Amino acid sequence: MISKSFHLAAMLLLIASVAVSAFAGQKAPKNSDVDNIGSRDINKGNVLPTMSLEKEMALGRQMAGEVAKQVKFVDDPALNEYVNRIEQNIVRNSDAKVPFTIKVIDSDEVNAFALPGGFLFVNSGVILAADNEAELAGVLAHETGHVAARHGAEAASKQTAVGLASIPLVLLGGPAGYGIRQAANVGVPMAFLKFTRKQEAEADYLGIQYMYKTGYDPGAMISFFEKLEAKEKAKPGTMSTLFSDHPPTPDRVAAVKKEIETVLPNREQYLITTSEFDGIKARLVSLEKGQGHERRQPEVRRRTSRARDSDPDRPEASPEKDSPPILQRQN
Repeated sequence: MISKSFHLAAMLLLIASVAVSAFAGQKAPKNSDVDNIGSRDINKGNVLPTMSLEKEMALGRQMAGEVAKQVKFVDDPALNEYVNRIEQNIVRNSDAKVPFTIKVIDSDEVNAFALPGGFLFVNSGVILAADNEAELAGVLAHETGHVAARHGAEAASKQTAVGLASIPLVLLGGPAGYGIRQAANVGVPMAFLKFTRKQEAEADYLGIQYMYKTGYDPGAMISFFEKLEAKEKAKPGTMSTLFSDHPPTPDRVAAVKKEIETVLPNREQYLITTSEFDGIKARLVSLEKGQGHERRQPEVRRRTSRARDSDPDRPEASPEKDSPPILQRQN
């Protein structure tokens, strides 16, 4: 006689088998294989064949030259080296196929934008708004996602009738873009002044993967979104340009949270910030206040619980060479 327990075990085994089969039949989300970042052709089919990588880089270089004529850059070697180092680390852990150049614009507006071919610009207001290095990295990773997916080249390819000379007017948003358009006195349809919401969502999707691969907490992208949303609610209009160019923040936060939970493998620890970030942020505040100081690399120390409690001024080794100082375990 077959026992009831045997029947129960057999039934549970059958249910588990069906569940596994159903799961196996599900198709993994597109570009969700984070282990293969760097060897994925994520933009296959997105860009018209007429826009090669060489043309894309040439276009981006031309556009970057237009930007340089209209904006003021932060002239501080230490700050620029720091931001460039973070970005190049993200690029090494991305799907981008082009070299990157990044510059910091002297502007309090919280904004950043990427041009075709790896030319990235971030406003100093982003650094001031960020509470930690991971939040700054989230903004840079998002823009890196735009370049990796060749969103700018895609938009430019659709505007071949406009001509290369006016393409910079088509793609740039924010004060820099408006300044260029006004200076050139060329009318451009508003539909081409920003990336589509689908492209912004894809840049978020790729950005959290690049953050994860680099070692940063991808949840920092969410915290930065929520911070901007709070600022907009407190003072409507302060983030109007940023929010008009991106999906609604609640939807964006929900999508990123879901992607973090379903796409990224579990990791015990993430990098949150470094004491170097605090030093660079303080340096930027000092520069904006017009206080003179020597142009040198700021003294860097590790922000560990022991260092803060015993000797907060004790210098440490460079964070680039040692293990991440502030880590967060994933719940």
